[in-house]
Amino acid sequence: MGAGRPFFYSGIVLGAFTARSEPLNKEVIMLKWAIIFAIIAFVAGIFGFTGVSAGAAGIAKILFIVFVVLFLIMLVLGVIGAKKL
Repeated sequence: MGAGRPFFYSGIVLGAFTARSEPLNKEVIMLKWAIIFAIIAFVAGIFGFTGVSAGAAGIAKILFIVFVVLFLIMLVLGVIGAKKL
């Protein structure tokens, strides 16, 4: 990393940060949150917190659907942009 060149940190667990030269895409961030909420729903379901589990599962499902839609839009735009080159 050169002097004056900013870098970004990403990570979920404290101390598990990795240096990045560019920020994460919005789609990657949304997918990360969808996975986090899915894990919360799974753990809450194991311990019998069905209300929390249902809420977290609903949030994970919504975030995953938004991620897939944005991914498909970006994929189509990328293919269209590549054809123009």
